[in-house]
Amino acid sequence: MTFPFHLLAPPDPATLPLPHPARPADGVTLLRGAVYAVRDGSRPLTADVWRPADAAGPLPVVVFVHGGAWHTGLRDDLGPRFRDWTPGPFARLAQAGFAVVCPDYRLSGEAPHPAQQDDLAAVLAWLRTRAADLGVDPARTVLWGESAGGHLAALTALTQPAGTVAGCVTWYAPTDLPGLAEDRPEGTYDAHDPASFEALLLGGAPADRPGAARAASPVTHAGPGAPPFLLLHGTDDSLVPARQSVRLAEALRAAGHHPDLRLVGGGDHLWVGLAEADVADCYARTVAFARRCTGG
Repeated sequence: MTFPFHLLAPPDPATLPLPHPARPADGVTLLRGAVYAVRDGSRPLTADVWRPADAAGPLPVVVFVHGGAWHTGLRDDLGPRFRDWTPGPFARLAQAGFAVVCPDYRLSGEAPHPAQQDDLAAVLAWLRTRAADLGVDPARTVLWGESAGGHLAALTALTQPAGTVAGCVTWYAPTDLPGLAEDRPEGTYDAHDPASFEALLLGGAPADRPGAARAASPVTHAGPGAPPFLLLHGTDDSLVPARQSVRLAEALRAAGHHPDLRLVGGGDHLWVGLAEADVADCYARTVAFARRCTGG
């Protein structure tokens, strides 16, 4: 008999059982490690889903995209300023009435751009197919990312069909990869360096791959269909200059939008240098923005 090769096909994430819910905090359930995509030649991609316990009705969604220079990072890590929060920042969002989705994505050591963008598009598609199972309203989805994750959140928000995403929040994100050579202090960035984090993302040095660098830059895609944006960036950021967020705000304004750009005085990357009250304010502004965009 002929072997039924169709049995070797990977399972469809749209039909896989969801993980058993845990209770990480009062009033919160957590589905840890739900598979949202199975890529050929790659590990299965998973996401954590935080929800308010016993919530009624479809929930607004915040999709959080972790940072790590596209090369490392943990899907449920908002950075060192939040690691000692109890309850943590995602549990707090769930307690505020949101479903929070924290996905893995392929890192630059696994696949170059646009793999990461494709993975986040797959997360959004998975939310649409599993909306009833998860109790969410995918039409009320806000993307939120910090650093490289902010870049990916913005890129995804600006390249999805209009109306797919209700809003986007970026924290200290690179938005114009060709512009980094101008924005970073002289001698601190080499666009010809094939080992830079940007080169690893693009599959080659940005100076040698200008088309790819432009395509991977959110500013390139700022158009009339863009969702509302909140951009937070420290004025003293020594890794990703604040000018990068200014560039995206300018591109969105040129396309007819009114992004909320907040330059946080004294803030370095990862909110290093900020007082605890100022860090908490960045978080509170993000939650308030998500609530405005989703009616959550």
